[in-house]
Amino acid sequence: MGKSQESFNKKEKEKKRLKKRKEKRERREQRKIEKEEAGPKSFEDMIRYVDKDGNFTKTKPDPVDMIVDINVDDIIIGAPPRSDEQMDTVRIGRVKFFNDEKGYGFIVDKETKESLFVHINNIAAPIKENDLVSFEVEMGQKGMNAVRVKHHDPNAKPKVDPKAKEKEEAKELAKGEAKEVAKGEPEVKATAEAEPKAESEKSE
Repeated sequence: MGKSQESFNKKEKEKKRLKKRKEKRERREQRKIEKEEAGPKSFEDMIRYVDKDGNFTKTKPDPVDMIVDINVDDIIIGAPPRSDEQMDTVRIGRVKFFNDEKGYGFIVDKETKESLFVHINNIAAPIKENDLVSFEVEMGQKGMNAVRVKHHDPNAKPKVDPKAKEKEEAKELAKGEAKEVAKGEPEVKATAEAEPKAESEKSE
């Protein structure tokens, strides 16, 4: 019984092997026929070019189109330089939920619509649902957290830094002085030119 089963398996394997060989031969003959019908391929037909976008193409691209103007000043090696302007880190949002007993809640950012976790330790004054608040964002253990949370008054005027105001006034003053100096220069030149003329007239 075991021998008959073994011989049957061998026959099946042999049949499959012969079938695969036959299919392979048929595919080879099919490719040969297709090649003969298409005719011989020239070297030019086999060439492929690369266009300015990096794609293969049969047509030769114009070398003029391949030229790209690159400004050397635009090339930045390494990290781009930081701008001196300080970004406003304070955000505005609305309290979505807050549990006084458990001491946590969530604030929805007004601009990004992102929901941020807030803990009672990061709140300046008691808050409740739908309160408009201002806050800053910091990375916590499980993601971004809202910190330094306080009530936001939309009608409140923005705080002006006194040092910044002094700098602006100094700039305006310097501009005014520069204009006055520029206005006075032509008069000085005119008087300087008039003096030699007057002296020459007296000598005559």
